[in-house]
Amino acid sequence: MRFGISIAIGALMVGSAGFSGCSQTREALGLEKQAPDEFQVLARAPLSLPPNYTLRPPQPGAARPQELSARDQAAAAIFANTEGGVVAVEGASGGESALLQNAGAAGVDPNIRQLVDTETKEDMEQDEQFIDRLVFWRDPAPAGTVIDPLAETRRLQENAALGRSVTEGDTPVVIRKKRALLEGIF
Repeated sequence: MRFGISIAIGALMVGSAGFSGCSQTREALGLEKQAPDEFQVLARAPLSLPPNYTLRPPQPGAARPQELSARDQAAAAIFANTEGGVVAVEGASGGESALLQNAGAAGVDPNIRQLVDTETKEDMEQDEQFIDRLVFWRDPAPAGTVIDPLAETRRLQENAALGRSVTEGDTPVVIRKKRALLEGIF
């Protein structure tokens, strides 16, 4: 008798473990998560107070009057700039001008390519400076030449004492020595 009960309990445990593993059983018992279908979620128009209170209540299943169809929404997104007449675009036919006007591309700056190229060049130069600082761990050498102040003062005083012009003679400059690869890191 005792042996029969243990077999029944064992069979019950195996059966429940088998049923809990089936996805259909889990779904029927409500143990599985059911996410909403993302393609079925719709955006509704905002609620607003009607201009007059004599409106009739809506009919069940009837389309909402303030909502646009998908076709009308697409047309509104593409042809957002439809007010006014057609502006003639240089070098374009009448149909092309109308298409560009409806698409909102009629008043485009003709020098836009140069503007974009200039901005891109500035961004690339800033990126190169950042990469140089990151890779070489130091600031870049300043542009131009550096005048040696003591030697220049001496040259100007000699020219003044001898009555020569200030621009006569070579201007002394500081010659930078080339830094070693690991110099300044440690």
